[in-house]
Amino acid sequence: MTCYFRHLQEVFKKAGITVTPENKREVDRVIHNIVGVKYKNCPAAWREVKKRISEDEEGFASGLKKSLTVNQ
Repeated sequence: MTCYFRHLQEVFKKAGITVTPENKREVDRVIHNIVGVKYKNCPAAWREVKKRISEDEEGFASGLKKSLTVNQ
């Protein structure tokens, strides 16, 4: 779980998200949901996240922020 989070620090910063031990699992679930990958399939999620970020990093960060706000 969250094996790719270290690569997303800039995205989290743009989205205004601080990942903590308490919210890490929820953030991971939301990311999997956004990219349409079954939860806990880290390699597939990371592949899709990289693709989405290369296409539109600002849009991905915005979508992540919006999804986390809705889920809280």
